[in-house]
Amino acid sequence: MATNAKDLRGQTPDQLRDRLANLKKESFNLRFQQATGQLENTARMRAARREAARVMTLLNEKAAQAAQEA
Repeated sequence: MATNAKDLRGQTPDQLRDRLANLKKESFNLRFQQATGQLENTARMRAARREAARVMTLLNEKAAQAAQEA
């Protein structure tokens, strides 16, 4: 389910915010599974965290670009 930055750049800020919310929920669920010993794919924690950072970076880029144009 990992998405590269090129695919994310075509999305609107609202879509990116929704994606970020979903990734944060997923990260929470993964941490909960790890704490209870039910987590099978530990690499998904890192992937979700990195993808959330990628989305936040793009949101910041879009906000800076909008501020510069205004």
